[in-house]
Amino acid sequence: MAVSIALLVVLGLFSDFLFKKIKLPGLIGMLVVGILCGPYVFDILQPVLLSVSSDWRMVALIIILLRAGLELRRDTLNRVGKTALIMACLPAMLEGAVIMLLGPPLLGLTYLESAILGSIIAAVSPAVVVPFMIDLIRNKRGTKKGIPTMILSASSVDDVFVIVIFTILLGIYTGSETNPFLKLLDIPEAMISGIAIGAVAGYMLYILFKKFDLRATKMTIVVVATSILLTWLEEELKTRVAMSALLGVMTVGFVLLERSEERAHKIASKLSKVWIFAEILLFVLVGAQVNIHVAWRAGLAGALIIFTGLIARSIGTYLSVIGTDLNFRERMFCVISYIPKATVQAAIGAVPLEAGVGGGEVILAVAVLSILITAPLGAIGISLTGSRWLAKEG
Repeated sequence: MAVSIALLVVLGLFSDFLFKKIKLPGLIGMLVVGILCGPYVFDILQPVLLSVSSDWRMVALIIILLRAGLELRRDTLNRVGKTALIMACLPAMLEGAVIMLLGPPLLGLTYLESAILGSIIAAVSPAVVVPFMIDLIRNKRGTKKGIPTMILSASSVDDVFVIVIFTILLGIYTGSETNPFLKLLDIPEAMISGIAIGAVAGYMLYILFKKFDLRATKMTIVVVATSILLTWLEEELKTRVAMSALLGVMTVGFVLLERSEERAHKIASKLSKVWIFAEILLFVLVGAQVNIHVAWRAGLAGALIIFTGLIARSIGTYLSVIGTDLNFRERMFCVISYIPKATVQAAIGAVPLEAGVGGGEVILAVAVLSILITAPLGAIGISLTGSRWLAKEG
């Protein structure tokens, strides 16, 4: 496994450099490296690495969400919180509904199978979106109106909303979910419990750091380890309490920033260095999950559904920011920032097939195709428009 990791790091760094040279986001190069090195093309990576890739990807995602939490300020959240909640639900609902309606005529799925497909495709990717938003916050682009904070908050809640809907629909199909309306209560329950547990963990860490005055490196290790334990806790409690560990992770960072800004900045600085390695692992391993042969089988019909869904999603995103003080370009930036898909589709795209859903293979094919189309498209769009359309504060 060590050789595979070394290979990923070298090729990931090279692709990052190469793609940035041609004015494209480096993460696209990392995704390409993952696809080429993965089991579906040249099969270079050792199976043992692929067997634990979900754990590696989760750790990398935790690191970027911790960085996001350490950039969240209370006043900004108070200003954009309502809009972020609308953005977390409305775009996904419209996209999922359109895919549900188009699935039967274009792909031959039933309406329920199409709804399951829509719930998978409708999730935005925090792994792609959040790093860009953190860079914008650091460069003070759009921060006066809280645009990056709004988008990174909305993208995290969006995943909670979509995954609960997916669980309900899959349960209805398999006959294991008896009351889908009660299951909808998992959405606020997961958000509230995740934030509450994250707040408690963050405050306990603040007390610990204040009492023992640990060095920045040790504080960072403890924070990351605590955040990983939150994901374990989510898994342990899932049959009794709905909980969003990823929202909890962001809350840990938020509480540390609120209680001790100096320590928070030190931890954020260390995490930004760790992210260089974590970013490579995250996007290369996401790419390794992409089966381009399966994506090819989705064909033009799959691409048409994805693009039509994106149009519906974009309308929903634009409607979400109407009534705010954003100008047209800033609203369009929000629309573009909500395009990328990757992590959720790679994680649950194959679940319907494994659960015996009739159109499972088609669902997986379209899910994979959505990564190939939207991750590069969204990343390029955010990269090109962020520095041009968002005003620099100060």
